[in-house]
Amino acid sequence: MQTELVIFDCDGVLVDSEGLGNRVLVEFIAEFGLVMKLEEAILLFKGCKMADCVAVIEQKLRKKMPQDFVTQLRTRTAEAFERELLPIQGIEAALDKINLPICVASSGPPEKIKLALRLTNLLPRFEGRIFSSYTIGNWKPAPDLFLYAAKNMGFQASSCTVVEDSVLGVRAGVAAGIGIIFDF
Repeated sequence: MQTELVIFDCDGVLVDSEGLGNRVLVEFIAEFGLVMKLEEAILLFKGCKMADCVAVIEQKLRKKMPQDFVTQLRTRTAEAFERELLPIQGIEAALDKINLPICVASSGPPEKIKLALRLTNLLPRFEGRIFSSYTIGNWKPAPDLFLYAAKNMGFQASSCTVVEDSVLGVRAGVAAGIGIIFDF
């Protein structure tokens, strides 16, 4: 079937945030005694639900993280985004060549997605067409987010293509019956 809608993941696809976000995480967890290389963090956490990331960190540390750990991490990440976040190189030119409806479907919280898109001047391209796992309460690799985005954009999943950079995102696309373009 011909593609009628292109669904983009955000982190690592539209904005160059994977290394930056994981660097902030690695620096923060080091304060609690967990030393991890950036490459390891990216392999472990890329595309993952925050609660799952915290569970891995707690398992490795053999202790619970503070109640405000995620809030503090999100604040630090937002500050780093404000200073350093860039769009993926060439993404604006690629978006200019797409003559189809587009949207974003990301596992991140809506405010993080909007911040990243605003800081990289991509928000006007996606305003009103941003879908978050936090909105529906289900995360990749479940197909729900992509199915939700397709439905809300008025398309059948089989007529969509998703652009992803994580194994979990690819699994979600396959489970949804959506065509996949991936770049790991």
